[in-house]
Amino acid sequence: MPTIKFHQDLKVFQKSVEFAMAIYELSKSFPKEELYSLTDQIRRSSRSVSVNISEAWGKRKYEKSFVAKLTDSEGEARETQTWLQFAIACQYINEDQFIILNNQYNQIIGMLVNMMSQAKSWCTFSSTNE
Repeated sequence: MPTIKFHQDLKVFQKSVEFAMAIYELSKSFPKEELYSLTDQIRRSSRSVSVNISEAWGKRKYEKSFVAKLTDSEGEARETQTWLQFAIACQYINEDQFIILNNQYNQIIGMLVNMMSQAKSWCTFSSTNE
């Protein structure tokens, strides 16, 4: 496996950006009255998944900080899933869209949990890593 030097190289980061953008595109069709509630919240939480991953990467010299930021990212992913539940309940997205996005966020959450459970290996530096 190649050495990961930047957070943009992490598959979980790439996946989180991809699906935040998918949510952005879907949310463009939400009603205007949702602009400052559901639309804003689902866009914010989905983007925060990626942002917290990048912050975690920058804090990996401190294992507890690394895990804390990944925990924040996991929480934002779960929040995004909850907003998706509201979107389907309000019939702003269809069942297929919900299933695809919800499953993708489950995969992201799984990847984050794996990273947290292996935090020590992510936070170990050698002269080739720095």
